[in-house]
Amino acid sequence: MSNIPTKAEILDWIEQNPTLTAKRDIAKAFGIKGAARIDLKRQLKELEAEGHLEKRKRSYQDPDRLPPVSVLVISHADKDGDLFAKPMEWQGEGVEPVVLVIPRASDPALGEGDRILARLTVVKEDGHNYEARLIRRIGTNPKRVMGIFRKRSEGGRIVPIDKGADREWAVAEGATHGARDGELVEAEQAGPKGRMGLPRARIVERLGDPSAPKAVSLIAIHQHGIPDHFPDDVIAEADGKKPAGLKGREDLRDLPLITIDPSDARDHDDACYAHADDDPKNEGGHVLWVAIADVAHYVTPGSALDREARKRGNSTYFPDRVVPMLPDRLSGDLCSLHEGVPRACIAVRMVLDAGGNKLKHSFHRGLMRSPASLHYEEVQDAIDGNPNDKTGPLLEPVLKPLYAAYGALKLARAERQPLDLDLPERRIELAEDGTVKSVNFKDRLDAHRLIEEFMVLANVAAAETLAAKKTPLLYRIHEEPSQEKLDALRETAQAAGYTLAKGQVLQTAHLNRLLNDAAGSDDAELINLSTLRSMTQAYYGPEHIGHFGLALRSYAHFTSPIRRYADLIVHRALVTAHGWGKDGLTPEDMDVLEQTGAHISDTERRSMTAERDTTDRYLAAYLSERVGSEFTGRISGIARFGAFVKLDETGADGLLPMRALGREYFHYDREAQTLMGSDTGMLISIGQRVTVRLAEAVPVTGGIALELLEIDDQKVAQGRQSPAGRNPRRSSAKAKRKKDKIKRKVARTRRSK
Repeated sequence: MSNIPTKAEILDWIEQNPTLTAKRDIAKAFGIKGAARIDLKRQLKELEAEGHLEKRKRSYQDPDRLPPVSVLVISHADKDGDLFAKPMEWQGEGVEPVVLVIPRASDPALGEGDRILARLTVVKEDGHNYEARLIRRIGTNPKRVMGIFRKRSEGGRIVPIDKGADREWAVAEGATHGARDGELVEAEQAGPKGRMGLPRARIVERLGDPSAPKAVSLIAIHQHGIPDHFPDDVIAEADGKKPAGLKGREDLRDLPLITIDPSDARDHDDACYAHADDDPKNEGGHVLWVAIADVAHYVTPGSALDREARKRGNSTYFPDRVVPMLPDRLSGDLCSLHEGVPRACIAVRMVLDAGGNKLKHSFHRGLMRSPASLHYEEVQDAIDGNPNDKTGPLLEPVLKPLYAAYGALKLARAERQPLDLDLPERRIELAEDGTVKSVNFKDRLDAHRLIEEFMVLANVAAAETLAAKKTPLLYRIHEEPSQEKLDALRETAQAAGYTLAKGQVLQTAHLNRLLNDAAGSDDAELINLSTLRSMTQAYYGPEHIGHFGLALRSYAHFTSPIRRYADLIVHRALVTAHGWGKDGLTPEDMDVLEQTGAHISDTERRSMTAERDTTDRYLAAYLSERVGSEFTGRISGIARFGAFVKLDETGADGLLPMRALGREYFHYDREAQTLMGSDTGMLISIGQRVTVRLAEAVPVTGGIALELLEIDDQKVAQGRQSPAGRNPRRSSAKAKRKKDKIKRKVARTRRSK
């Protein structure tokens, strides 16, 4: 047995040599001969039985790892046009891998639903685990398209609403589903391409007038597959729920727990109260209560409500409507902490010292009654000396103690140094007819920051309690940026004349120092945007990894169970950990926490994309009457087909297509995220100031097309040269030779500003 490798050595070999995993390959690698092969076979069978390996034909593979050559399905394209895929079949126990498809010039055009055979390379990048190169396309899945139906004498055409779509779909006479000309429709692919090379489609649903006010969010709901109708059994179950009583709960109704929300809040799931700590050993300290709606009492594991909530993952918010995770009987009634009404809650009592450090905390399942439902602006007005009839009586006994506790937490925050990005939040205000009335940026008040700090601390307390009690849960995980993203941020900072520390363990304090250095300068927006782009995407999982952006070792979402399934999981875990009842986390829930975390991370991203697309459509509608006007903005993204610009006035993102960049050709450098002119060597990169003309705004797609007039105060020649007689290879080489020289010039120019 001395020559037989250990199980760990076998697994390491398979990981490092994914194409040499047959038994004879492993035997050859470790010099195993003769009877010793029997012992090796036993080792491999044990690894297979333990779930560490999976036998595929004659070779062994890690079950959570894709074979070097795999069948994939194209799942989507991102805003830069990069294609992503997922495995055709996935039996692994871990999170389904994401694959970035690296195209070659000779590859056929691929789209969503295409099945491909590809050769994979394992990578460790933000957002994907593998990179794939096409071997061949092997078929397509039925694909869905949403668009405007244009009726013809025989059938019609569908003009897709997707900004990236470049072709219409043909609809045969018998496949129109009775659609009228100009209607918004959803269709599925109905066979191979027909005459004119157009894909064929069959209309499966008519969605009405695309110009109707409600159509904007309806498009996003259908396009992204967001469930917006509750099944009958879910509604019936919700309607049958009764308000919780005091049995098995602490009576917290005498605590003045107030809610503070936006003026148009659709639900109220958190309340707070604070007072000075009367413990002489904690001079200057505070006692802070945060109470959260007890959704776990109403949504029990395995119920129809639970299955639907898990499927949705979270609520989705649009300017004109909300698609809730829970039916209105719960989200707007029984689980909402309305003023003057007894409501079930799970509350955390936290003791803070004068410096805002949490000394101890405890959780309580109770019954509360809020004395007031307030909004941010009236709370801030009261603190600033302008109380109204509602906030006046609460100013001394309730509001000022809350702000005193917040003042202490600000000290702790300054010590902890969470990432402090300064990115304005946009607000779209609609008129009564559903059209856009105005677009503005929200003011950040201390009242907003107060609630944020209270919720963060309550989330920390939940994570710490469950970790201490060894109860499984879903953490909110935010990993630190990859080295590649940090290097890109460092290059951007250096070009603008700033420094990001190198050669040490990255901390948020280092990034905050960079942000503070740029604050108030013309480069502030560039540095904030570039720092945001360097961040990884937060997600949910059972691993205790921590939250980089908040600079916290333990963090979980606890404070919004009405709108996030992750918080409901944490509530159930608290019920289990404290032995409060039978509505806690079940063993079955614990077994699938990783899958649940992956699913709700996906639904969160789905909602974010749908919300962003809806905002784009509203902004395009708002700007559609100003075509031809000039706007200032900043380059916010680079892609192979052009550059993206964020407009100062509205925050809208528009595209500068290649044809609108001037009289020369531009070469795309994906690694450097730049476009370089083949003649002048002009460099277009993220953060540059531009003046543009609005060329087109299409409300139904959300597309905004721009023309470049000035970049960094330099006029840009209009029109485009003919490509006749040009040598693209020669132009590309010429551009590359100029690259370093131009970068140095740009850096010197920015430093001199």
